Amino acid sequence: MKRTTLTLDDDIAAMLEQVQARKHVPFRQVVNEALRDGLTRRLDESESQSAQRNEFEATSLGGCLIGNIDNIQEVIAITESETFK
Repeated sequence: MKRTTLTLDDDIAAMLEQVQARKHVPFRQVVNEALRDGLTRRLDESESQSAQRNEFEATSLGGCLIGNIDNIQEVIAITESETFK
């Protein structure tokens, strides 16, 4: 067990106090249970997100309109002409 001091936002402290009043348990138990639940949920979410695999369907873009693109000067000349569309 680690002993620490932390500063809680007012709304969080109020919620923790409400739970403590309902359950009639020590404040530290309420804080530990809330942190355990929240952290477990976050860890589960991050594991499931990292396990997701994105898959994409292949799409044909058609053939090359220029032909051979090894000659850069020829490619530029073809693409800059008014007849290339």
